[in-house]
Amino acid sequence: MPLNVMSASDMGIGEAGLTAIFGYVVVFVGLLLLMIVLYIMGAVFKSKAKKAEALKAAEQAAAPAEAPAAEPEKPLAPGSAGHVKRFDVPDKEAAMIMAIVADQLKKPLNELHFVSIKEVKEDEV
Repeated sequence: MPLNVMSASDMGIGEAGLTAIFGYVVVFVGLLLLMIVLYIMGAVFKSKAKKAEALKAAEQAAAPAEAPAAEPEKPLAPGSAGHVKRFDVPDKEAAMIMAIVADQLKKPLNELHFVSIKEVKEDEV
């Protein structure tokens, strides 16, 4: 029993145009469905994040208040690596030491993390 199979050369221009349009429609419907699925998943994750944030806020409100800090911390400058503990070293000298170290290491200052700076005195050596 022979099969009636059409090849691309047997197709007329009308059939080829209809096949192309049908292919485009299928692709765009698939993209539309994918977009809808992604939108729904985004909404689900946003609602979960909102619930978690509300739960965290409720826990913080229910937690007993801690003793206030002696001095409120100043906000860090952009690119800062945090606070440096200084032991008997003025601000100006600490800044110069950090700049010299950064220059010797050929690194930007914001890529270095200084934990503490302490002056070594003669009698300590």
